[in-house]
Amino acid sequence: MLLARLFKAEFKMCIQSVLRLCLLTVCVVFLMVACSDTSSSTQLTGDIEIDGSSTVFPITEAVAEEFRKENPKVRVNVGVSGTGGGFKRFVNGETDINDASRPIRDKEIEEATENSILYTELEVAIDGLSVVANLKSDFISCLTLDELKLIWEPESQVDSWNDIRPEWPNSKINLYGPGTDSGTFDYFTEEVVGEAGASRADYTASEDDNVLVRGINGDKNSLGYFGYAYYRENTDKLKLIAVDSGDGCVEPTDQTILDGTYKPLSRPLYIYVNNKSVERTEFKAFINFFMKYGSELSSEVGYVPLPQETYKNNLNLIK
Repeated sequence: MLLARLFKAEFKMCIQSVLRLCLLTVCVVFLMVACSDTSSSTQLTGDIEIDGSSTVFPITEAVAEEFRKENPKVRVNVGVSGTGGGFKRFVNGETDINDASRPIRDKEIEEATENSILYTELEVAIDGLSVVANLKSDFISCLTLDELKLIWEPESQVDSWNDIRPEWPNSKINLYGPGTDSGTFDYFTEEVVGEAGASRADYTASEDDNVLVRGINGDKNSLGYFGYAYYRENTDKLKLIAVDSGDGCVEPTDQTILDGTYKPLSRPLYIYVNNKSVERTEFKAFINFFMKYGSELSSEVGYVPLPQETYKNNLNLIK
């Protein structure tokens, strides 16, 4: 009888423990579902449209990729039609952001005004336009500004390497550079030739800097220019050429770009933000994310970041 009573008591306690465990499991599952539903309902959604400079593209794409990890329901589309091509869309209200490797022009400002597009310019990094050649070009390590002008100016008579320096090979130079919609093209021609847009036309042009990288890498008589990040990403495929602006030959590095000794080809990089887009929750979150991680990601993709204070001030400009 005693054993029976003990068994009955133990059995009852066991049943109670199982019931408590089941109840606890149901509560946990309920809470997990509730939290999941709450998270899902508050998760950001929407589309963000970005276009413009191929030079700024690596920064913006890096930001977009990291932002998507935290906000998978926000689609961030980043195009590469060049600074000028991007501005054509931006001033018509087709995009939220334009990546730009030069400041907006007067004509573009007028078009934005006509279309009631209000915008804010934000500086996001510093670039050093890089002059590069094929790895097999062991005879060249530096070019003066005058020599660069001689090569690239309209109606240039430079056809072979020995047209620049007589001791160089009598081999035809094949030139590569950004297309005319590129801010890099505008900046280079203004600083080197003396007039924005003034350039010889007989060169391989592309708005996609990766196309230029492949062309120069595969052509032993090549010479070209593009943003510093594209050189940094392909140091094993390209030869960097120093530039002498009067104070000796200087290569672009993080230090020479930041302190301005790599001149005159150091320049700021921008994004232009449509002010109306900032009213959207997902877009405001994206810009906040950009300014929070812009320094780190600019450096990661090969550009020189700005002081952290600049990114903080950028946020104040769009509040």
